Amino acid sequence: MLSSEEIIQLIQSLIWLLAGVGIFIVGMNFMSSSLEKGAGAGMKKMLEKISNNRFSGVCIGAGVTAIVQSSSATSVMVIGLVNAGVMTLVQATSIIMGANVGTTITGILVALKNDYFNMAMYLLAFIGVMLTFLQKEKAKIAGNLCCGLGLIFVGLNIMSSEEAFGNPLVEEMFTGIFSKIDFPVLLIVVGIIFTALIQSSSAATGVVITMVGTGVLPLDMALFIVLGANIGTCVTAMLASVGAKPNSKRVAFIHFVFNFIGTVLFTAIIWIFKDPVVDLLSTAFPGSDPMALQMRVSAFHVIFNVSTTALLLPFVKQLVKLSCVVIKDQKKEEKLTLKYVDDRLLSTPPVALMQVKKEIDYMIELVEDNTRMSFVAIDSRSLEYDEKIRKNEEVIDFTNSTLTQFLIKLSANVEESDEKAIGSYFHVLNDLERVGDHAENFHEIGVEMIHKDISFSDKAMGGIDLLRQNIMVMFSISKEAFKNLNKNQLGELTSLEENVDEMKKELIANHFARLAEGNCSADVSPYYSSLILGLERVADHLVNVGYSIVNPTGSQKPEP
Repeated sequence: MLSSEEIIQLIQSLIWLLAGVGIFIVGMNFMSSSLEKGAGAGMKKMLEKISNNRFSGVCIGAGVTAIVQSSSATSVMVIGLVNAGVMTLVQATSIIMGANVGTTITGILVALKNDYFNMAMYLLAFIGVMLTFLQKEKAKIAGNLCCGLGLIFVGLNIMSSEEAFGNPLVEEMFTGIFSKIDFPVLLIVVGIIFTALIQSSSAATGVVITMVGTGVLPLDMALFIVLGANIGTCVTAMLASVGAKPNSKRVAFIHFVFNFIGTVLFTAIIWIFKDPVVDLLSTAFPGSDPMALQMRVSAFHVIFNVSTTALLLPFVKQLVKLSCVVIKDQKKEEKLTLKYVDDRLLSTPPVALMQVKKEIDYMIELVEDNTRMSFVAIDSRSLEYDEKIRKNEEVIDFTNSTLTQFLIKLSANVEESDEKAIGSYFHVLNDLERVGDHAENFHEIGVEMIHKDISFSDKAMGGIDLLRQNIMVMFSISKEAFKNLNKNQLGELTSLEENVDEMKKELIANHFARLAEGNCSADVSPYYSSLILGLERVADHLVNVGYSIVNPTGSQKPEP
């Protein structure tokens, strides 16, 4: 029976332990967000190279996870990309496998800690704090990264200090607890629950490694808890897939099945050959010092994830088929969704920004198609594209409003250099939506003229065609400029817009001259004027879109 003084000491030690875990997790989050911001361009390049090659998928998954230091974050990002239709299930499966390999880096870092390493990390944390006071954004990102890395080891050392695990009372308490649950399945369940609660297998593994280093947790029991942590990390992905499309739910299911199969296989091996496995790890990392003890757990974590990936990589298609059998397609009413963007990508701003640009590229294509089709009713007196134009316009309006809301949410999380891009995207969306409205108006003019059985004269149509040709060339240049950040033809874009202004004046003047001479019907006059003025405004918006790559302020056209 503990005395009141011993109970107080035990409570104090547990508070120290919880504080250490909290600081460790804060450090992980600091480092993760800083790495994500600082290496955003590299992460974008990796994701842009997504292919059906399984090995490249594993490498991309491992690389992205090494950047964000969280397999859960990678899984959520992959679910978002699958839900947006950007990534296939086969591609997602290999990336998820790679993510499990990439997440082992944290365990290796934790296992390397010793007195000298700790002192260096403390100094790094101090340097990081100092860097955050600088004005330059890159210095602040580097500061947060250093601070996060340092805090990880501050947290680990608080956990392993005399005040926490160093207290004999705490050691006795945990020894008693683990003696009562010294059964593989129970230990795996502990790993699952603990990881699910803190939402990070890296953090859970780090705590287990520290406990082994302090001698509180025997190695043979720690291995089963680490296995459970790999299943527990699937909870984040499962939560992220709630309310998503069937394919996104399949990604979460595959993630779970992958870790479950690996855990079952390794549980069987360790359960049967526990002593040889422990002896092998002890031989590989001899000694009784904390680093040797910790490296044994870290090495096992690496072996588990690499082996499971190597074993299941040939069966990617079979895993995908299994997920399709378990999770059926749902027959629901079709509703509009963005093609490349999903709210789950908000957790990774660099990737989200990359997908926003793809969505706007797609919107430009729709607006261009509608502008081209809108004149069929005028040229050929045909309603062939009536339904398609209306559907495209519905998508254009939806994309504008939904993507604007997404950008508002995204703007709170991006670094300063990306704020300009977001500002530019707001203006481009507005310009494209206005062009889409003009295209719809052009089509409605054609429809109304068909119903009234009136048409333009050959001279009037000749002027409209010439103006329209200039507009379509401007479309091509603006699209190329925005899509590929190509500034080479912006001068030509400006010249074309100036030509359109002059042509508008000339065409309007000629039209009124024909009216005065009686060579043009007054019935078509409002339609003709609306077309000419509408085309001239389209030209203005296209200049804005093209120049958005050099001036994101909303007034893109250069001053004369």
